[in-house]
Amino acid sequence: MAAPAPSAPTLLEYMGRAGTPADLAVLVAHIQGACKSIAALAASPGNADLSRAKAAGSGAEAVAAGRDAPKPLDELSNEIILSSLQSSGKVAVVASEENNLPVWMCDDGPYVVVTDPLDGSRNIEVSIPTGTIFGIYNRLVELDNLPVEERAQLNSLQSGTRMVAAGYILYSSATIFCISFGAGTHGFTLDRSTGEFILTHPSIQIPPTGQIYSVNDARYFDWPEGLRKYIDTIRQGKGQHPKKYSARYVCSLVADFHRTLIYGGVAMNPRDHLRLVYEANPLSFLAEQAGGRGSDGKARILSIQPVKLHQRLPLFLGSMEDMLELESYGDVQQKVNPGYEV
Repeated sequence: MAAPAPSAPTLLEYMGRAGTPADLAVLVAHIQGACKSIAALAASPGNADLSRAKAAGSGAEAVAAGRDAPKPLDELSNEIILSSLQSSGKVAVVASEENNLPVWMCDDGPYVVVTDPLDGSRNIEVSIPTGTIFGIYNRLVELDNLPVEERAQLNSLQSGTRMVAAGYILYSSATIFCISFGAGTHGFTLDRSTGEFILTHPSIQIPPTGQIYSVNDARYFDWPEGLRKYIDTIRQGKGQHPKKYSARYVCSLVADFHRTLIYGGVAMNPRDHLRLVYEANPLSFLAEQAGGRGSDGKARILSIQPVKLHQRLPLFLGSMEDMLELESYGDVQQKVNPGYEV
């Protein structure tokens, strides 16, 4: 009689089998716990009120620092993430999209975490998918003698090439935890009957080309000529790959990237809008580990040295061949930015 097929490992089991360093495994276990709490919060009946922006003027400090005006659900998610990271005992400093400055947690924590605790929160009121994004770096021990504020800032502004792990959690019809430790990109789905993330998408490989582009093309007339030509060309099936591309756009970065990772194609925001530290670097790390590419339209994202915590830039993510074709058009970064409301 044939032996039963082995069951798919949980995220914790996978880390054990893969030889993930113990401190890093503890840290990721705390992140997954936080994200289970955020998933429950995002699905709760009271989330509509929490997803609405605060009264006018209450987000002025955030906007002045280069952040989006926060919503109560963003702030709650941030508190959940920070509390979990603190209790892990493995984090020296965390830089969050929801905080103006990095938060120093402990002097001997081996890791640095950058995070967008709840991306796409404006979509919750209409039940559109949202997500959490994070990246993990080693603490720069050579900076340990600097003052705390300077040490926190410099640790948080590491180049994406130094990242040791990155991931996102998609809160949708399923809750999916997608992560890379630098040896492939793997997806785990939350089994609500056991409360465990189970490996469902091992060694994800983004197709070399797709047939979908994801962008808000209501902004078409604000785009530079190169980007308009690229989109016109692939829509007509006249690009390097003779097929007509379709548009799919959720306006939730994690959802649009997840679809692109599975089906291929390109997901983009061509204007200086997405954050290098919290969004572009972690997602580009995941794209590269799946055989794809992350770019600002001209250069590899992971090679760009951050100079500000809330630094924004254009972001293009997707299939390698599609990305190289897009970049060949040259002028794809949108410089006209009239201040869109949505």
